[in-house]
Amino acid sequence: MNEFADSSTPQRHPWPDAAGRYGAFGGRYVPETLMLALGQLEAAYAEVKTDATFQNTLEDYWKHYVGRPTPLYFARRFTEHLGGAKVYFKREDLAHTGAHKINNALGQCLLAKRMGKGRVIAETGAGQHGVATATACALLGLKCQVYMGAEDIERQKLNVFRMRLLGAEVISVASGSKTLKDAINEALRDWASSVEDTHYCLGTVHGPHPFPMICRDFQSVIGREARRQVYEMEGRLPDLLIACVGGGSNALGLFYDFLGDTAVRMVGVEAGGTSLAPGMHAARFAGGAMGMLQGAMSYVLQDTFGQIGSTHSVSAGLDYASVGPEHAFLHDSGRVEYTHASDQEALDAFQSCSRLEGIIPALESSHALAHAMKVVPGLPKEQVVIVNLSGRGDKDVQQAAHFILAGEEI
Repeated sequence: MNEFADSSTPQRHPWPDAAGRYGAFGGRYVPETLMLALGQLEAAYAEVKTDATFQNTLEDYWKHYVGRPTPLYFARRFTEHLGGAKVYFKREDLAHTGAHKINNALGQCLLAKRMGKGRVIAETGAGQHGVATATACALLGLKCQVYMGAEDIERQKLNVFRMRLLGAEVISVASGSKTLKDAINEALRDWASSVEDTHYCLGTVHGPHPFPMICRDFQSVIGREARRQVYEMEGRLPDLLIACVGGGSNALGLFYDFLGDTAVRMVGVEAGGTSLAPGMHAARFAGGAMGMLQGAMSYVLQDTFGQIGSTHSVSAGLDYASVGPEHAFLHDSGRVEYTHASDQEALDAFQSCSRLEGIIPALESSHALAHAMKVVPGLPKEQVVIVNLSGRGDKDVQQAAHFILAGEEI
């Protein structure tokens, strides 16, 4: 009998607690004007978690609109090239809109409609959450506005056009670093003055409670599917899961249903940028400290005075100064390992995956692939590794070409 034969049902992770905390992390650090809205959101979400009509509607959209379940694909040539463990890709790049972001956006927009909110706002970095939210709003007949840093608008022009094509208004944010952090700031300011008719569709497992929990729950469909699929293909659980970590939604989506399986290792891969010098990366566990940013206590890149540090990544989706509070808890508890991949390593993985498998991955996902390329050659051939291919790289081709075709040093 296989040692995992009685492990087909996962042991659910108990966090957050009633205060929205994951150990010392999480919580709800917002102006008083948002406390009522967050309480209403928490109550509405508690209702839909056990509401069969809501859950069946969401499952139906996931199946017939998003295209779930996404495949668990054996990457044969990638595996042969590395010469170690068997590597599977969880193909979130094949979900409608090209990334995992649609799982959460569709769930939150359905929730907004149930709450009677006719307007949805969102923030976006790489643009995928913005596209997913604009898509869900178009589907459900909701007004959509997306805040996006001016720098990210420049390096993600394709996604900006997609959002506008879908009927969303894209609002450029020129303050601060002009990236994701600043887009979130503006979205929170907007929500504070428009809570009566507006839902803020936060795109990752960060922010004030209950957002990290809501996003994690909607994204956990990734791991539920992967668990079932790997049983069907290998007859057992995987040995290692690898996913990139910006805010951390795709990683928690994959990890969540495996957290109770102590034999399954998990590695989250942050953006190592060009070096681990301040301002040259977005590796919060390598260079950050405990602090509060945008409504939650977590690891934050900051200086000795608590001022938020600047960040850098070749990937707009990983270029963020903090990380989801549940990731901070999993890091400190030792359940999940966290590492980082450099810009150059991610670009090398971007090219290798494209040439070996005919799959152009997102630059975010390329960080996870880069770590796989480091560790898989040293693993026994009978082991099984799942890499979360969180998105496709169409949006990143122009950005990658700037470095790859020019042969520019990073």
